[in-house]
Amino acid sequence: MAHEINNPLGYVNSNLHTLADYMNALLRIVEAYEQAVPTSDAASGPFARVVALRNELDLGFIKEDIGPMLSESKEGISRVKQIVQALRDFSGVDAIRASKEADISQAIETTISLLANELRHCDVRNDIGELPRVECVPAELGRVFMSLLLNAAQAVETHGVVRIRGGHDSDQVWVEIADSGKGIAPEVLPHIFDPFFTTKPLGKGTGLGLSIAHGLVSMHRGRIEVASELGRGARFTVYLPVLRGQAVSS
Repeated sequence: MAHEINNPLGYVNSNLHTLADYMNALLRIVEAYEQAVPTSDAASGPFARVVALRNELDLGFIKEDIGPMLSESKEGISRVKQIVQALRDFSGVDAIRASKEADISQAIETTISLLANELRHCDVRNDIGELPRVECVPAELGRVFMSLLLNAAQAVETHGVVRIRGGHDSDQVWVEIADSGKGIAPEVLPHIFDPFFTTKPLGKGTGLGLSIAHGLVSMHRGRIEVASELGRGARFTVYLPVLRGQAVSS
């Protein structure tokens, strides 16, 4: 299905870029004609017809509107491509899964570095410490933490705190990502991991980020829990089984 969508999207995207080049060329010709045509008062014969059409069609507005319209169309195509890719991620169609031993603390550090720009307005307090290693698909676990940290960064909006903590017992490790944002309404909490559910404005989210994260954690035999109070932020906790045969000290 994604292939059937991506093929025509590719044609449209390519044609839009070519159309933009064509429009720039045509506008250059129009500007040259405008310089050659006398002013309204001096126009006569065929020139008068050109001036009349220019005024009738509001050429100035058309010239100003073409650029933004093409840009919005390109952004729309890009948005559809992002949604299609999110659907592929959600379905796991592109997944090549290879589990290996991994350090969660290092995965968190890497994700924070990758999201430095998105987290620039946040006071990030990484108190995760050293944790037992887990068996996982590192790229998938990285995607989980990226989704949760992005969600926290968006929740605090202009400025706030994002705190990361971790811990473990004999069977599992846990990672908690909390924010000081507005919190999640009680009626929203039961749906927070539902596919396509989002409280973001139209065009700002696919509603798949947390759903994909939930699915990936489940595939690793773990779970995600969420707790929140309005006005007091939200807290997401990921639980994962400790690597088998590993000596774990409390």
